[in-house]
Amino acid sequence: MLLADEFFLIAHDDAKGRSRLHPSATGLGLAAGLLGELLLARQIVIDAGVVTVVDRRPPHDALAHTVLDQLVGEPEHRSVRTWLLFLGNSAAESVGERLARAGTVRREEARRLLRTTVVYRPADMNAAAWPATRLRAALGRAEPPPLADVLLLALLAATNLLREALWGIEPGVRQRLDQLVDGLPPPMRELARHTEAAVGAAVLSGRP
Repeated sequence: MLLADEFFLIAHDDAKGRSRLHPSATGLGLAAGLLGELLLARQIVIDAGVVTVVDRRPPHDALAHTVLDQLVGEPEHRSVRTWLLFLGNSAAESVGERLARAGTVRREEARRLLRTTVVYRPADMNAAAWPATRLRAALGRAEPPPLADVLLLALLAATNLLREALWGIEPGVRQRLDQLVDGLPPPMRELARHTEAAVGAAVLSGRP
């Protein structure tokens, strides 16, 4: 499962599909996940707050392909914060639809107060809970987790979701987590820092 997909499942209730976060925090975290997928694929780099495309070959995943095309098509906009905000506007729907196509969630519409809301309800509660379960298990093993898992943990920390993902872990495990995040490659650490700053600013401003 791709990085943003796992973030999505952790960020939403594994029974009813409701977001555990402020809507803007959910969108920003998912936007960071989409950028993180391109970082992990070595198609972009992030340095000094700037996103640079270094490999224009189309990714296999359709959503990742779309995000890369957007980055390539707007070369005058290179700020990490700009892309987090832009992608964050539609990331919940985009990632939710990707998960729906995979059969992981079901798209459901509900009419409330003269408007229609969309919820992506898990098709299987155990499958929806698996990313968080897997992360807890990975942190309990002696060998370091894969780089993608550490980046996911960094993004969970940046959006205040660690409590949901890692309930019941020992204090020593949390210390190990901090060390793993500190050891991320600089572009990934920078993505997490910008995500945390953007989430804080959005929540303080009351932006929906």
